Amino acid sequence: MTATPRSFSHIGLSVPDLEAAVTFYSEVLGFYVVMSPSVAVEDDSAIGAMCTDVFGPGWGSLRIAHLATADGIGIEIFEFPGNYAPEDNLEHRRHGTFHFAVQDPDVEGLAQRIVEAGGRQRMPVRNYFPGTKPYRMVYVEDPFGIVFEIYSHSYELTYSAGAYA
Repeated sequence: MTATPRSFSHIGLSVPDLEAAVTFYSEVLGFYVVMSPSVAVEDDSAIGAMCTDVFGPGWGSLRIAHLATADGIGIEIFEFPGNYAPEDNLEHRRHGTFHFAVQDPDVEGLAQRIVEAGGRQRMPVRNYFPGTKPYRMVYVEDPFGIVFEIYSHSYELTYSAGAYA
């Protein structure tokens, strides 16, 4: 039996400054603020119990905000007490998530806005199929060191063209 493709719901990000992250993701990337920053505490409430299930007893409290992309994908942003930056924010050999991607036809313009907002462009903008198709991409970082990619075209359109040759 073939599995049916699922929809992508959301991704969770951990940042050192929740308000600054909400400002960056809403003003620079244009994401909608669905739920402003709020506090969740370890208690018997639904969110308290869910967090205890995930983090284990003794997690205490956290701050959280919810944003959404133009196509309804959620961006859940957490600020945990005692959070810290990893030594290497692009541990590509470590199992697990190491980046996400957004789409904007103006790859260069969005990368520049990210840099102007305190982020970083990790590489030059590259063409996937130079001279044949206009598909471009670049890796960037937000001001908190979270790595992500900007694509000029949809994921399906970019990769349905076949191999990189």
